[in-house]
Amino acid sequence: MKLTAEQRVQKAHVWLMRNPKYCLYSGIIMIGTTEVSDSVRTACTNGRDVKYGRAFTDKLSDQEIRGVILHENLHKAFRHITTWRRLYDEDGRTANMACDYVINLMIYDSDPKGAEVTLPKGGLLDERFRGMDAGEVYRILRQEKDDNDEGEGEDEGGEGFDEHDWEGGKEMSAEEKEKLAKEVDQALRQGKLLAGKLSGNIPREVQEALASKVDWREVLREFITSFCVDKDESTWRRPSRRWIDQDVYMPSLIGESVGRIVVAVDMSGSIGTEEVGQFLGEVRSICEHVKPEGIDLLYWDTAICQHEKYEQDQLDSLLQTTKPRGGGGTHPQCIVEYIKDKRIKAECTVILTDGYVGGWGDGWPCPTLWAITTDQVSAIGKTVHIQ
Repeated sequence: MKLTAEQRVQKAHVWLMRNPKYCLYSGIIMIGTTEVSDSVRTACTNGRDVKYGRAFTDKLSDQEIRGVILHENLHKAFRHITTWRRLYDEDGRTANMACDYVINLMIYDSDPKGAEVTLPKGGLLDERFRGMDAGEVYRILRQEKDDNDEGEGEDEGGEGFDEHDWEGGKEMSAEEKEKLAKEVDQALRQGKLLAGKLSGNIPREVQEALASKVDWREVLREFITSFCVDKDESTWRRPSRRWIDQDVYMPSLIGESVGRIVVAVDMSGSIGTEEVGQFLGEVRSICEHVKPEGIDLLYWDTAICQHEKYEQDQLDSLLQTTKPRGGGGTHPQCIVEYIKDKRIKAECTVILTDGYVGGWGDGWPCPTLWAITTDQVSAIGKTVHIQ
């Protein structure tokens, strides 16, 4: 019995979601709607929903259907249709090609022999673009067009085997786009956990996509200010978020009394001087607004290598006077034991690390924020990824 196009697409979905190499994208596949349509020439996505042409699908092998499904869902995973809209407005044909070159290399790398997953005829593939994002590929292709005197790109279309529903993506509201971005991020993070359990590999491009897009400085600021003891002075420098969504701007309250803060910097060798300087600069800037009683600055690896105390009137000189020390392994438990041993009474602890640690420590005496330079996530406290 011959399967319908809908059944073949569904069968390919199940195969991909169960396969250790592709289960990473299970959540992405489930975002939005999937439709087989007589009105679609090949396949397309608006960044959320996917459509497959019936006549097109009927001509594909099982391996090619899997390749097409991966292709459309990688457009979704990297949010090409919303992220690169400005490129499409400038040169639609070249924008289409740039996005395809990036994801087709990923699909090819997952199965170079095409035994289980392959691209249909017409898929763009070029080793020159390995390691690049769509924006970088676009700039190269545009320059080549200019050098060849081919003139401006066309408004729509493009090489490759599929279509891109840029207009459908444009029709999404700002709220829909924000919701979609969160769904994609969550789906990839859940897929990463599933892939890890099934011993699947996480492509470098996906690792980079999972890098936090939030402003880590804002998270750091909110974390520290949340431990203000008193909130008795209003300021217009930070409008109250409680009223902003109603277009009403009111001053927020800031605290005049904040206890000591522990800042612990990983000196295991993977954190460079530039990162330490940037991080401490942000901490000092935040403290100018929060006004803590002081900072206990700890440099650590397997033990506390340096403890520097800064009182409120000494924070301005922190960057000029600090002397980082360390360079061994990485065991955060030493921070816990040191804080308890020295009886440091801290409102909170902020830790800068690459996240490759020998455990996350037990018995933390105060709230902790882990500012991590990789995609690792702490099992204790709050994590923010910094770049």
